[in-house]
Amino acid sequence: MPPDCPGTLITQHMPETFTMTFARRLDSMCKISVKEAEGGERVLPGHAYIAPGNRHLLLKRSGANYVTELSDAPPVSRHRPSVDVLFRSAANCAGSNAIGIIMTGMGDDGAAGMKEMHDNGAFTLAQDEESCVVFGMPKEAIARGGVDRVVPLPELSSHLFDWLSAQGRRNFRV
Repeated sequence: MPPDCPGTLITQHMPETFTMTFARRLDSMCKISVKEAEGGERVLPGHAYIAPGNRHLLLKRSGANYVTELSDAPPVSRHRPSVDVLFRSAANCAGSNAIGIIMTGMGDDGAAGMKEMHDNGAFTLAQDEESCVVFGMPKEAIARGGVDRVVPLPELSSHLFDWLSAQGRRNFRV
């Protein structure tokens, strides 16, 4: 992702002992700043916030800004953090100003939330079956009608930025 990419929130099914190390590793490899979310951070372009293991990550509004929020609410779809929780929060507070991407994973976590994002005007992408290690999560999101485009992993970012350019906007807020 380029340094001027939209602010990015990531929910990965990982235990709490791994997410901080994962965020640090990505930060050392990426052009953008990557960190484990702490809650209350303003979501900024060129920054990615990873859900801490065993905590839900949500997108909230604070005046004109988007901010991160963490929750210890019960697991959803057997997961905490849950992709559905993140996507539903994006659908509710960002609507058509959000972009959703669902990638390889087991089960259906994220499918309902992605459909809500799609129905609220967000642009949504899913990783294709051929490039997935496990096609469960993208398959469910596609089956529920919540996906605008299905693309191979190496092409996700180019589809995202082609779409942003076609909208006349280089970067969305989230």
